[in-house]
Amino acid sequence: MIKILAIGNSFSQDATVYLHDIAKAAGKDVKVVNLYIGGCSLETHWNNIIADAALYDYELNGQATGRKISIKQALQEEAWDYVTLQQVSGDSGIFSTYYPYLGNIAEYVREYTPGSEQLLHQTWAYETDSDHPDFTKYHKDQGEMYRAIVEAYHKLSKERSLKIIPSGEVIQKLRMEPAFDYANGGISLCRDGFHMSYLYGRYALAATWFELILKDSILENTFLPGNGKEVDLSKIKLTKETVHGLRLFE
Repeated sequence: MIKILAIGNSFSQDATVYLHDIAKAAGKDVKVVNLYIGGCSLETHWNNIIADAALYDYELNGQATGRKISIKQALQEEAWDYVTLQQVSGDSGIFSTYYPYLGNIAEYVREYTPGSEQLLHQTWAYETDSDHPDFTKYHKDQGEMYRAIVEAYHKLSKERSLKIIPSGEVIQKLRMEPAFDYANGGISLCRDGFHMSYLYGRYALAATWFELILKDSILENTFLPGNGKEVDLSKIKLTKETVHGLRLFE
């Protein structure tokens, strides 16, 4: 069994909801846990570590459990294969906000799970008409926000020798396709201007995590979000091809 722990917020929730289902369809045994506090920044994660605060919703394989847990408890409960770290979405493109918190958290995780591989979960830019208050940090410009996020994550990846899960890059590539080009009549990959849509947005993220972490092709995977009843198969095919085209494993 491959065990994956996400220390995050609603954006890691979006990314992990379908991951177990996609893995199961591929015959892979995985345990996916998301530690959820809405809008949680690296600074807040670090403060919660210091306080050993059991404030996180423990989400297992894409489902709520009703359990509250601390980061320390979660790290101690399993021999995790992968632990993902990320910044809160509004600060993801602001390099200075990662210090000293990312390094502190990474060292703490290494202390409790020395055998795990740490990954940086790259978040995505907001929708073009998003009303998220943090969008003003990027002059309400999706392109500016995206470029800032990519630059910050690539600097951090190089600095800390951590691999990136390129969720933000996948979403931006999909937005260049007419089907998902919201500014020009396509459907939005967001449900509210910043969180992922329940079908295609969340599916795209899970497919990205699947290819990068589990090192398997999404192209022939049979899982469909929404029980397959609501999805446009052409959009699923486009999403699969976009993710696979990044060559996340070889």
